Amino acid sequence: MSRIKARFSTLQAQGRKALIPFITAGDPDPEMTLPLMRALVKGGADIIELGVPFSDPMADGPTIQRASERALRHGVSLRGVLDMVRAFRRENNQTPVVLMGYANPIEAYGVEIFAGAAQTAGVDGVLVVDYPPEECVEFSASLHKHQVDPIFLLAPTSTEQRFGEVAAQGSGYIYYVSLKGVTGAGHLDFDEVARRIPAIRQQVGMPVGVGFGIRDAASAKRIAAVADAVVIGSRIIEEIENSPREEIPARVCAFLREVRRAMDGET
Repeated sequence: MSRIKARFSTLQAQGRKALIPFITAGDPDPEMTLPLMRALVKGGADIIELGVPFSDPMADGPTIQRASERALRHGVSLRGVLDMVRAFRRENNQTPVVLMGYANPIEAYGVEIFAGAAQTAGVDGVLVVDYPPEECVEFSASLHKHQVDPIFLLAPTSTEQRFGEVAAQGSGYIYYVSLKGVTGAGHLDFDEVARRIPAIRQQVGMPVGVGFGIRDAASAKRIAAVADAVVIGSRIIEEIENSPREEIPARVCAFLREVRRAMDGET
């Protein structure tokens, strides 16, 4: 059983929902990524989404775009991100890690070579924003062969056909984009999310995580009431941006703990 599947199985048995924080690898600098990953785990992360910096992150809002720019200024590459996961695995073999990024760096690396390298490094899943399922059959097959979950996005505009394509190729969990727009946008419609999630879960046959627009403990708690996982990214990047460097891990951990407590009904 994969680490992702095992984590969702454990959480379901406990009656809890997954907390999936996102950070960009190499932000604010490469030396901070491993301490931040440790802080996320300490704060209650069930799965870590690790962004692969890219020069044209079209689905990301300005906050995560700035994080990519900072990482790229330090020369962080896809190969370097895999090295970071490898370092994390030397001390943590339980927390699933999902890489989230764009197709160009993976294609430059080589699809099959990347899939093998991801498995060797200890990556559990890969979400490629600009790889719709109909265009990445080969990529998904390569990941499955190397026991890495291909994770796909669904949106409020996704069709029944897209549900079927994602169910056929994806594994691990589905990332449901809760609103139209880029990461960090507002106007989260909780009622619409609550209406959509049961049908998506039934049709794709795997856990559904919700992201985009979740910014605090209160919104995370409301989403956790209907979804299987809560994904938080831009708000964490803002904490990184607005904290003195030496305080970044502690502040990120404290923020995530507040979210975790709310999701578990402790606040």
